[in-house]
Amino acid sequence: MPEFFNINVLTLNMSHIIAFVLLFAIMLIYFKIAGKYHIVNEPGVQSSHDYVTIRGGGIVFWAAGVLFTMMNLPQSLLFLLGFTLICGVSFWDDISSLSPWIRLVVQFVAVGIIVYDLDLPFSTPWWLILTMCVVSVGIINAYNFMDGINGMTGLNSLVILLSLQYVNQNVVAFTRPDFIIYAILSCLVFLFFNARKQAKCFAGDIGSIGIAFWIVALLLQLMRTTYETVWLLFLAVYGVDAVCTIVHRIFMKHNILKPHRLHFYQVWIQKTTCSHLFVSVIYAAFQLIICVIVIGLKDKMPELMLVSTLVGLLVALYTLKFQYEFNDIEAID
Repeated sequence: MPEFFNINVLTLNMSHIIAFVLLFAIMLIYFKIAGKYHIVNEPGVQSSHDYVTIRGGGIVFWAAGVLFTMMNLPQSLLFLLGFTLICGVSFWDDISSLSPWIRLVVQFVAVGIIVYDLDLPFSTPWWLILTMCVVSVGIINAYNFMDGINGMTGLNSLVILLSLQYVNQNVVAFTRPDFIIYAILSCLVFLFFNARKQAKCFAGDIGSIGIAFWIVALLLQLMRTTYETVWLLFLAVYGVDAVCTIVHRIFMKHNILKPHRLHFYQVWIQKTTCSHLFVSVIYAAFQLIICVIVIGLKDKMPELMLVSTLVGLLVALYTLKFQYEFNDIEAID
């Protein structure tokens, strides 16, 4: 099939164009359904928005997974099984709140399916498999915590996926290119409706958890191929904000399971005049810089030194959050 776009990162052919159009149509159909059954986000304590918006727009990620599987039968059936399980329970939670324990059990089962699909249980110690599953579920939930403003989930996911595609095509081939391309197409469709001053839709749990699961599956494939964990830095910006916020809330003796507005991006928006999209672009830009550094330096610097340097710099930058809060207290005094 003819190639429409090729810059050594992304190669699109006619089947990808058709998939993009189908995903766009699926989104429009979903908006009709969501409007009819009132599947919407209301402004609340954990929300950084003050208007009602359609929830669950991240269903486009699941739809992309279905289209990818249909084009790659039967190899991708286990991925679709795990993906459907985790997206299904997440969408259920979007519509009617579920117990966190039910969500966690399904998430572990879904991640376990991916680990099994990679044949890791047959070549890896049980304790390492368990650690891998716990870390993967932690990443998926941290990704969900970071989904709070327009463009955040879509832009950061797009940066990570494009970086993975570059690695797949130019560094080491670790998966089928379409496995990344279909995820990229779904991000582009989602961003069209979400990356606006007033978003048409939000991802919902089905979106943030769904795309996180897809990215985790890709990272597991990459780490299995290279035997390197440095690729986790592709999640560094999200990881630092999520972990530092949890530590901050524990220090303040908050219930970390309750909604809040203490992530750096939330404080940034509350204490400044910066728009949602501006903050999302800055987050994505920092993640892109880190991805480029990792790809460029991973063979020139010891892995531990590279990880500690980049994470240390991000944590130092994160302290700006407390400067915003301190200034606010001084103004009140």
